[in-house]
Amino acid sequence: MAGKTSDAPAPVFRADDLLQGGKDARIVLGDQVYLLHLTKAGKLILTK
Repeated sequence: MAGKTSDAPAPVFRADDLLQGGKDARIVLGDQVYLLHLTKAGKLILTK
């Protein structure tokens, strides 16, 4: 990752924890909101 100065491992988040039993979760980065969606096929899609 560009600009990364630490050798510490990246944090790990369980999708189940983010989705909290649903199919969608919103993730905020600065002033942008992203949608994390779990498809019927069990894949994750992140969109703006």
